[in-house]
Amino acid sequence: MRKRRISLILASLCFAVACSPRDFLTRRLAADLIAGSDTFKVAQQFDLRTGIVSNQQYLSPEYLVLQRHGWITGSNSACGPTVGAPPCWDVTLTPLGIETLRGLTPNSAAASNYFSVPVARRQLLAVTGISKSDDVADVDFQWKWMPLNEIGAALYAGGVKYNSTVGLRRYDDGWRLLEGKISKGGQGLEDALNNAEAAQ
Repeated sequence: MRKRRISLILASLCFAVACSPRDFLTRRLAADLIAGSDTFKVAQQFDLRTGIVSNQQYLSPEYLVLQRHGWITGSNSACGPTVGAPPCWDVTLTPLGIETLRGLTPNSAAASNYFSVPVARRQLLAVTGISKSDDVADVDFQWKWMPLNEIGAALYAGGVKYNSTVGLRRYDDGWRLLEGKISKGGQGLEDALNNAEAAQ
């Protein structure tokens, strides 16, 4: 009964001074702002190129994963003028690779030898800390990649967790997330995600 009375008093005070839930920076509000942001929700794309590719690209970690799963294969090939120094590889999709990519890319991708595949989305795990000073705050949070398909599960196996810090600022309508790249006054979400550190 006493808790209910305190809640009613607090609610009355908020209405008296025209408060909104966004006026109080809690971990829940910070989590909602981060997880609801378009920048956070954008899918991670993997760009696969078939045809003649450089040795560096063919031996990249992503291409090695695709080779191990039997989705691509490569044979030694002469390098084109735009590819780089030898050795070069002629990369093709295997029948298993064609089946795996079916439905993940437009039909026109095969003709261009270029496939852009959505493979993962970010999942917010927790807000781990908030540091406030007047109308600005730094919010520490932890997240990981959630695979969207078989290729994403292969590329993002292991569920590595990342730590990031983003800036928030209080405006007349409440707390807002700093989006994009911010030159001063806190780190925007785009920078926070790009500068993420793997959790120990």
